[in-house]
Amino acid sequence: MNRPLHWHDYITININWFALTTRSQTLTPLIIPLLVQQFVGEATKGTYVGILRLWTLMAALLFQALMGMLSDHSRSRWGRRRPFILFGVLFETGILLAVGFVAGLDGMTGYWVLFALMIFSMMGANSSHAATQALIPDLVPDEKKGLFSGIKAALELPVPLIFVSFVIGKLVGGGDLWAGLIALVAVLLVCMLITLFVPEQPLEQELPPLDWTPFLRLILMTGLFTLLILGAGAAVNGVIALAGNVAPSTALVLVGLAGLAGMAVAVLAGVWMSVSISIGDEIKNHSSFVWWVVNRLAFLVAATNMAGFMVFFLQEKFPELAGEQAAGPAAKIIMFVGIFILATAIPGGWLADRLGKKLLIAISGIAVALGAAVIIIAPNMTLIYLGACLVGGGVGFFYSSNWALGTEIVPKEQAGRYLGIQNIAGAGAGAIGAYIGGSIADNMSYMLLMGIYGLIALLSILALRGIQKVPGASPA
Repeated sequence: MNRPLHWHDYITININWFALTTRSQTLTPLIIPLLVQQFVGEATKGTYVGILRLWTLMAALLFQALMGMLSDHSRSRWGRRRPFILFGVLFETGILLAVGFVAGLDGMTGYWVLFALMIFSMMGANSSHAATQALIPDLVPDEKKGLFSGIKAALELPVPLIFVSFVIGKLVGGGDLWAGLIALVAVLLVCMLITLFVPEQPLEQELPPLDWTPFLRLILMTGLFTLLILGAGAAVNGVIALAGNVAPSTALVLVGLAGLAGMAVAVLAGVWMSVSISIGDEIKNHSSFVWWVVNRLAFLVAATNMAGFMVFFLQEKFPELAGEQAAGPAAKIIMFVGIFILATAIPGGWLADRLGKKLLIAISGIAVALGAAVIIIAPNMTLIYLGACLVGGGVGFFYSSNWALGTEIVPKEQAGRYLGIQNIAGAGAGAIGAYIGGSIADNMSYMLLMGIYGLIALLSILALRGIQKVPGASPA
């Protein structure tokens, strides 16, 4: 840029993160589960949420990479990133308004129309996401990236979680889906308009021709990863079918172990396969990086999907919370998680530097597992909120310590490439946990599923044993 940064640049460059998380925390734990339940009924609602999550998240992985590559090579007079944010938000606005009309449909027709809309939604959201995540690297000098990233972290996670709880969750929980969607659209549009004031300038230097090889590798990786998840899901469903022939208590144990094993195998095999495709023979020299991604993916399988199925869990645990009546309490749980992420993320960074990053990551896994246990055994909502606080604290510690550890592990000269590979953890977590877990919950119980997520959080700690200290780095 040809001008210094001003105070308002901290807002304009980061405000779209608030919109992106508000979108995901409105659709994933609230609107999508309720609509799927309306369309497919009680017996298979978890299964069909899992199917939708698998395919939309794999689409998100591809769209984000594609839009990032295209914006890198954009020579628009409005700048490289802002046109993609404008397109993404306007496109997404149309999709969200269409979702409001889809709510009036019935049966599988409604489900498949919703499925298609969510695939298109990922195109808009990830156009905006890919462009937004490039603004700090593009525009902020190194000596200010820490402060900009801190504001990004606050706007990206805890603040929108609290907003969704107090505003959109109450609207959806009160039965007013349209009001919730309109509030979400308003957030997207306002944040997009503010982002358009980012002091971005057209790209002037000549660029080499667009290299499609990395994207083709990503298509291959995504396809194989999807097949792996489908295979793990089929194996777990086979155990579920066999469990129908044994005593209920035995069936519960068998299916629980199968679900845990299926998710663990999908995490391990998915990471090793994906990293192998991405970096080839270099994987032999970077086993610590592989185990870091395994830890990240396993932890996020637990943390991400607990929220995604919370509405259905509350409906099962408290029969009085039928239908959309569970949306309000679920949104309140999200609020407690957000508050404790906000309260622990910054202290977590301080503790990670002093106690060691691996130790704090281990504490994070234990906290989420304990939170899941409290949520399962809690006889009332008060104790469930306490469990949510434990989960939020664990997530806050994890985000501050795990990423810091990862930046030490990756080769400094290829940090962007290696840290980009870990995107498989974000998309893969929701796909693995929801696709495999939805069928388990439908055939057994959502309490069992929450227990599996708690155990996956504990298992994530084992991956830390494969992460070796990097010479010259601070204590791991």
